[in-house]
Amino acid sequence: MAGDGQVTLGDTIFKEQARKIRRLYHNRVLAGFAGSAADSFSLLGRFEAKLEEFRGNLERAAVELARDWRTDRLLRRLEALLIVVDQQRTFLLSGTGDLIEPDDGVIAIGSGGPYALAAARALLRHSTLDARAVAEQAMTIAAGICIYTNANITVEEL
Repeated sequence: MAGDGQVTLGDTIFKEQARKIRRLYHNRVLAGFAGSAADSFSLLGRFEAKLEEFRGNLERAAVELARDWRTDRLLRRLEALLIVVDQQRTFLLSGTGDLIEPDDGVIAIGSGGPYALAAARALLRHSTLDARAVAEQAMTIAAGICIYTNANITVEEL
């Protein structure tokens, strides 16, 4: 999983070295976020609690958070996206309560997400790069296109 370091408010860059990826549940799960920082941290905390409740079962924790997100009036107002992964599964959780598992295991969020996603899929199909190199290159390409994405890239692997 890779993330950039840029935090913006409107069209102003406030931070260039943010860490948008967290290791959870005994380093067996990675979570990445995009959107409002406060909302992202709130959702991350709730997801971590679900992981503990369901003893590291990523799918069950993700389903329960998505259900809560969809039904809780306060949660529905949060403007953030989460990507959560373990060794077997990858899920995107959205503010509308969506829970999406990509067919190819490749997913991206945030302003530069569509660019990173396109780059990652092209690199996977037309190169012999490993997953880490694909993530790094996809983020570098996105940073070169999207003004809300920078090249201060953090990569975490399981």
